[in-house]
Amino acid sequence: MYVSHLSLHDFRSYPSVEVPLDAGVTAFVGRNGQGKTNLVEAIDYLSRLQSHRVATDAPLVRAGAEQAVVRAAVVRDGRTATLEVEINAGRANKARINKSPLPRTRDLVGLVRTVVFSPEDLTLVKGDPSDRRRFLDDLMILRGPRLAGVRSDYDRVLKQRNSLLKTAGLARGSAREGALATLSVWDDHLATIGAEILAQRLSLVDALRPYVGKAYETVARGASRDDAEITYKPVVEPGETTPSVETLRQAILEELARRQKDELDRGISLVGPHRDDLLLHISAGAERLPVKGYASHGESWSFALALRLASYDLLRADGDDPILILDDVFAELDSQRRVQLAELVADAEQVLVTAAVPEDVPAALAGARYHVKAGEVTRDE
Repeated sequence: MYVSHLSLHDFRSYPSVEVPLDAGVTAFVGRNGQGKTNLVEAIDYLSRLQSHRVATDAPLVRAGAEQAVVRAAVVRDGRTATLEVEINAGRANKARINKSPLPRTRDLVGLVRTVVFSPEDLTLVKGDPSDRRRFLDDLMILRGPRLAGVRSDYDRVLKQRNSLLKTAGLARGSAREGALATLSVWDDHLATIGAEILAQRLSLVDALRPYVGKAYETVARGASRDDAEITYKPVVEPGETTPSVETLRQAILEELARRQKDELDRGISLVGPHRDDLLLHISAGAERLPVKGYASHGESWSFALALRLASYDLLRADGDDPILILDDVFAELDSQRRVQLAELVADAEQVLVTAAVPEDVPAALAGARYHVKAGEVTRDE
């Protein structure tokens, strides 16, 4: 699978641009602020309907425009399909395949699969648990696109339940009793949907774990695959090694009952997969230490790269090669890690690289090259 043509209209800095692409390596070279990252961001957006740079869609629409359009011709097994998403500021987005509207925009998710390496990857190691949860959920949805709907349903339930907790916490008498009765209904919704997400995350971490160890051994100097460890840490303790969805649902319900007073006092849901974390550890002699707070800068980068490489390897094992996007990442790495990363990904079906200067693109990633300057995208002949 690869993208053979990219069209943008009022996306980010581009009023309009057409970019033919080939399988293999393509590098976009240009100084910061010229628009090179906007190109690869658009392809990643088609994959996940989210940007790897911003949390909302509003910045994706060019200033002064009402909507942006991202369109890509995607080749799979010799057949080409045109995927399109219309990003509407303040209104619902729309998606099409071969000009035919899709019932739901999220039906586009996973038709193109991408793995992005970027300077922001360091937040996977040094950032908040929410960054690691997002990493897991994005990968989970790429492997099973129907889970985009499950996650959306969970976010909706969580929002409603938090609103009810605030109301119930302030209510008195019969009003409080009524609010608590309604709360039990939302408890059941949260536990049912949350259990499915929790089961999927646990399964994903089990599948990802050996790939993380292998990738860390490759990119970290003198490391072995046992030196990197990932562990999923849920708020609830199901008490089983491989719990069923029903077991997880009951565990969430029990913890919700136990923490109800705290939740009412604080007006927020304290139980569920939205409070979980992915724990990252490295070996230091005979000890296992958290990467956050103990790893050096180089070790932190190695772990972040290992998480992305593991994602790529896992998706590849599922079937089609995902499109690899290396967004200005080589400028952040020392020479050895540059060479190692380049050699590891060079045989991918399609690799898209952005770099400020040509020297940042490793020799192993020689291929087509575009220069990007002031929104003009020009291919080297």
